[in-house]
Amino acid sequence: MKQSLSLRAGLSLTMTPALQQAIRLLQLSSLDLQVEIQQALESNVMLEALDGEGEIIEGEAEEALAEADARAAEDSGDGSGEIASEKTLDLNDDSAIPDEMPVDADWGDIYDSPNQSTSTTSSGTSEDEDGLRDYMQANLHSERSLREHLIWQANLSPFDDVDAEIALNLIDAINDDGYLEDWDAIRTRLMESLQVAGERIDAVLKLVQDFDPAGVAARDLGECLRLQLQQFAPATEGRDTALRLLDAPMVLLARRDEHALAKTTGLPLAEIQPGLALIQQLQPHPGRPYQAHQNDYVAPDVFVIKKNGRWRVSLNPEHNPRLRINPYYHGLVKRADTSRDQLTLKQHLQEARYFINSLEARNETLLRVAQCIVEEQRAFLDYGEEAMRPLVLRDVAEKLGVHESTVSRATANKYLLTPRGLYELKFFFSSHVQTTEGGTCSATAIQAMIKRLIALEEPAKPLSDATLAELLLKEGIQVARRTVAKYREAMHIPPSHERKPLS
Repeated sequence: MKQSLSLRAGLSLTMTPALQQAIRLLQLSSLDLQVEIQQALESNVMLEALDGEGEIIEGEAEEALAEADARAAEDSGDGSGEIASEKTLDLNDDSAIPDEMPVDADWGDIYDSPNQSTSTTSSGTSEDEDGLRDYMQANLHSERSLREHLIWQANLSPFDDVDAEIALNLIDAINDDGYLEDWDAIRTRLMESLQVAGERIDAVLKLVQDFDPAGVAARDLGECLRLQLQQFAPATEGRDTALRLLDAPMVLLARRDEHALAKTTGLPLAEIQPGLALIQQLQPHPGRPYQAHQNDYVAPDVFVIKKNGRWRVSLNPEHNPRLRINPYYHGLVKRADTSRDQLTLKQHLQEARYFINSLEARNETLLRVAQCIVEEQRAFLDYGEEAMRPLVLRDVAEKLGVHESTVSRATANKYLLTPRGLYELKFFFSSHVQTTEGGTCSATAIQAMIKRLIALEEPAKPLSDATLAELLLKEGIQVARRTVAKYREAMHIPPSHERKPLS
């Protein structure tokens, strides 16, 4: 076999650091992007956020560089370019301090700061930040867990050592919802380990059930609601009726079947409604308010409004802070200097340019994808979910001339605010079903039709999945019964036999 050398031209995609950063920023959510921008601002001296200013252009960069070189030449010449605003502070010089000073005096009122010119321009911002910090500090609070809250009450109760041990074991067995789990096993274990009678354990349980919140340490839902009702005044309207209603099967209470409840409990039909209204005010999960909550507020990434008969798309400016290269540090970069500081500045400059370009590419891609989605789903914006068109990632990718993975990253964890509500961008993508006339219909539109048909059904005669499929066929949508069942279950709608009220 003869060996030889040859040249061959070809094209290949190389994952450069800049491309990797652009791809990573594209798939970040708005909250993650804010964290990424903040970290970049803190770690890169070349980056700075703008407030109403434009980005630095090449002309400004060259001018700043020339000014920096001129300053360096002056400093090396006669030494007159040294900072003249720096002052030496002599703490032993009492003459600099007036005899009478106001209580709220600041050092800045007596001495001039070396950065006084800068601080005076940002005094308003500093005051705002101080006010925000004070507000946040004043509103800091530590959340107490349900277990800590119950133990605190147990320590205040007149328990002896044995009863305190029993109460602690019972509290440890209460789950996050406030219910006592494995009561029989715990009761048996405590009787054997502490050598106490079961009646004593029952008595301690009754005391723990009197703790706050009302209904805690209940062994089932009925007992939880009963404990809460018992704390109402006896003269409360509907209290006695509600206690009797708890003897009925819980499924009747859940369905609010007044006729079946009246038949089961023997109460007059007129008294059922006040009792049900009182039960609805109770908390079926008394431990929920003590669980660790973290509210995740979703802010839209894209706005869609209708103006002059046309749908207009715009990015949320709060999620896209304007960044630029700091002109001062940019002016300190010297092309011929290879010192360590200069190399660091040049590296920061290159990283800052990559980061700004990646942000611009992210915003442009997100805006183009959102505009394409709005263009395809104008019928949904005008008429609702039943007018939703079938759309897949490939359709948008072909229209924009990008890869499907780019569209997927651009729509991941991104939200669109429309006059109809807030939707995730992926909501507008759905599979299609063939219609009887040869067209297509999206799965989202079919789900909206099923929801409409079920909402209009007679309560005594709920529509089965087969009947729903027949009604959809009359509207030109040919779907199987199992497909209707799949869509119904996706919307968390129970089957027909569960939607029918008990007689």
